[in-house]
Parts: sequence; structure tokens; C-alpha cells
Amino acid sequence: MSTAQSPLHLARHRAVQALAATGAAALLLTGCGSSGSSDKGSADKGSADKGGASASGAPAADAAGGGSGGKRTVKDATGKAVEIPAEPKRIVTLTQEDLDAVLALGVKPVGITNGQGLNEPPAYLKDKVQGVPVVGNLLQPVMDKVIAAKPDLILAGDMQDEQMLKQLREITPATLVTMAPTDEWKLSFRGIGNAVNKLDQANKVIADYDAKAAKAGGELGANKGAAVSIVRWNPTGPSWMEKKQFASGVALDMGLTRPKTQDKDGNAHTPALSLEKINEIDGDWLFLSTLTDDGKAALKDVQSKPAYQELGAVKNSHTVTVDGSVWSTRGGPLAADVVIGDIGKALGAKS
Repeated sequence: MSTAQSPLHLARHRAVQALAATGAAALLLTGCGSSGSSDKGSADKGSADKGGASASGAPAADAAGGGSGGKRTVKDATGKAVEIPAEPKRIVTLTQEDLDAVLALGVKPVGITNGQGLNEPPAYLKDKVQGVPVVGNLLQPVMDKVIAAKPDLILAGDMQDEQMLKQLREITPATLVTMAPTDEWKLSFRGIGNAVNKLDQANKVIADYDAKAAKAGGELGANKGAAVSIVRWNPTGPSWMEKKQFASGVALDMGLTRPKTQDKDGNAHTPALSLEKINEIDGDWLFLSTLTDDGKAALKDVQSKPAYQELGAVKNSHTVTVDGSVWSTRGGPLAADVVIGDIGKALGAKS
């Protein structure tokens, strides 16, 4: 993560370092419980058939102390066993990735947070959450507002603030950290699907996504396999996204490639680059996003400078401005659909 980012980004970076050391594996692994939902069945069968492994291949929650009376025990992204309702009805999401996931599964939450870098829900989800109370900013819930939502399940994203987690668990013990730093979005999404007892549906959503990405990538004509640069412009300069970052992964699923300078495994982004290193962001196509007004101003300012104008993608009119709240986040199925559409519109229309 960039060292020149907002306090939220710095906090997330520290969380990555802390969790990476623990070797935390897949989130929300199926435990035992009393629900008979068909969506839960495949995960339970996978646990039994693989000697205690969940559908995602990591150890399931221990049977001892399992749920009863409409409860299930699952493991969250940190490996913590948590008892949750077998069929949660009042879900609060604390990140837009959690929100994206539950909406993709047809679940409307009772409380949400604003999007990353925004004072409102992310634009691509806005029409789906009209009337849903906002309980705070991303990973910064206002406890009184969370209490007012009366949640029976809180999806807390990659939150690592133990004091805040303690307060949330006092509201409901069914509070889950849903993301570990090394988890790619499909794994996190499956875990959230399991938490809301819709794992079979989550698997279908991913299968549909995989098919759509492959089809869209095959329809890019002369741009099939093009090297795409994915960049967020910060107030202090550009950061390019590593190969396993969300939007990068979608591009790769479409059969696209990354420029040689950006051929780096990882799910984060680089520190902000100086103008002298701006050539690192070049590619056959350049997708540019921002998250703040200061970032937008910095991007506008650099576009008049020779170093920017000399980029190959700029010379070829192969630059595309995209929504940072989609392209610069960890993402989910609905965001992935936006990325596929953005790439298809840009690369499918020109050679």
C-alpha cells in the first residue's frame, strides 16, 4: 500500500502487515449448526467429504460447541469461530465490498457505510440501497446508528480495530471480519455467501462471472490480450495496481495482460510515483481513476505536462477515466460487472 495515502489507507496497510503474519486463511468457513437450507448443504458436504475441510479448502470450525436452535458456527477471516443466525435477517455491512456481496446475493441490508473516499454510498450501488440507513463511513461506524439498525449479523470487512470490534460484538456477537489481506475477492465473496446461508448461490454468481469475463475478453477484436495499465491518481501522484488487485484480476480473467513494469503479483498498489517515474504507468491502454477531489485536481494538472503527454497510451488516445470506487477497491461481483463493461466499451470500440 502507498505510504502517502489517507489515514484509512495507512490503517489498512498496517492491518495487512498484522494479518499476513498470522497466516489467516479463508473466511467464514462452515461450522456445524441446525439450518437445513439447501444453500448451506454443499459446504457441509464438502466439510464431511474432505475430512473437515470447508468448501474453500481450509479447516472448518470444530464441531464442539456448534450451533443449535437456528444458529450456526462459522470461522471468520481471522480464524475466529463465531456463532451466527442460521438465517440472518438484519444485516449491517461496514464496507462496500460486503455491501456489493450481499446485494449480488439478493439480500438488502438494514445498515450500510459510505463508499471508499465518499460521503455517500458508491455510485454503482446507489440505486440498490435507496432508503437504507447509512451508519457511518467505511470501517468507521457510528455505534448509535448501528444499534438503531438492530442487526443480527454485522459484516465488518477487513476491520482490525480491536476496540471497535469489541463494541460491535456488544451490539451483536455475530460480527464477522470478512476479508483477510491475502484473500482475493471470489474467496471473500464465497465466505460472505456462506455467512448469509447462500453459498450455492454465491458459487453460481462466480461461475456466471467467469463465463461473462471470458466471453467479453474474446470479443475485444484487435485488443485481445492487450496490456492494460490500471492506475489510481492520488494527490501526490499515480499508483499502479498489482496483478492480484481486484480490477487487475478482472482484466486477467478477460485474457488481457499487464505492462512488463506492472507484472507483479500482489493485491495492493505501489506507492505514489514521482513525475520522473511516470513511464511506469504506460501500457497499450491506460485506465485512470481517482478517489478524492484532490486526486482529481492532481490528475488534471499533470495532463498538461510533457511527461504525461509523451506516454504511448496518451499519444494513441488510449486513456480511459473510470470510477475509483469500483476500480481501486477490493471489489465484488457487481463491481466486477462494471469493470467488464468499462473494458468492453473502451477496447471493443477501438483498435
